[in-house]
Amino acid sequence: MTRPTCIRSSAVLQVRDVVRSRDFYVDKLGFSGGRFWGEPPCFCIVARGTVTIMLDQAREPGPLPVNQYWAAYVYIDDAEALHREFQEAGAEIIRGPEDMPYGCRDFDVRDPDGHLIAFGQDLQPGPDGPGL
Repeated sequence: MTRPTCIRSSAVLQVRDVVRSRDFYVDKLGFSGGRFWGEPPCFCIVARGTVTIMLDQAREPGPLPVNQYWAAYVYIDDAEALHREFQEAGAEIIRGPEDMPYGCRDFDVRDPDGHLIAFGQDLQPGPDGPGL
């Protein structure tokens, strides 16, 4: 019996304002538009290449859940070029590109809701792709 194949995964981030968050990911990080759901908008998916991030409007007041560190780690092919692109767009970069002991050159960006998103270039990708 053949096992079903997983196709892709997506980070789901809880946000205060879906439209503001969508604008950040599009304007500052170069993701594509994204379709809104709800009226007023309460959910959106943005994409860059095969990477998708789901933006889910908080339904309750109070602090948003924020991960211990990264909310998402996005593998990329050129850390320096993407870092420059994000700098030029005015993204809040928390940590610039650096080689890490786990074999990636990565950097961190903070989104409007405080989520840290890492963008990392695997310096020695395995035969099954980056991180593997």
